[in-house]
Amino acid sequence: MGSDGPAGRMQERSRGRRQALQILYQSDVTGSEVADIFDSGTYSREDGEPSEFCKELALGTAEHLSEIDSALGATSKHWVVSRMPFVDRNILRLATYEILFCESIPASVSINEAVEMAKVYGGEDSSRFVNGVLGKIAERAVDPGEQRVEDLGG
Repeated sequence: MGSDGPAGRMQERSRGRRQALQILYQSDVTGSEVADIFDSGTYSREDGEPSEFCKELALGTAEHLSEIDSALGATSKHWVVSRMPFVDRNILRLATYEILFCESIPASVSINEAVEMAKVYGGEDSSRFVNGVLGKIAERAVDPGEQRVEDLGG
């Protein structure tokens, strides 16, 4: 497997995030477990077969869903997680998983990717809503006395 350099890796990760969003959305709408969606192959193949990054994100989000929803509920004023639009809720869940559990991904990257997905898939105000909620999640995720571990390997 060759690498197309940093730009190719970023495009591949963006594709993986889109795929993960589709699978999380499908799970949310149908009530199916994320692992069952992968096992049964009932996912969309619009972006090709799910990448390993997609699987890591979707399964990780599902595994930590209660923690993620608690963080979202504590952060999003005036919005109960269960009442958020499906797309916004799942974009927020995916990005919150990255911010809280994927130390090698800078929070700014997770937020920017989520905002871009909200512009494409969400409603008129989705991108602002997503940006605001995730900014607060990222602030709370970093202990003021401790630097967040980001991709120091270059």
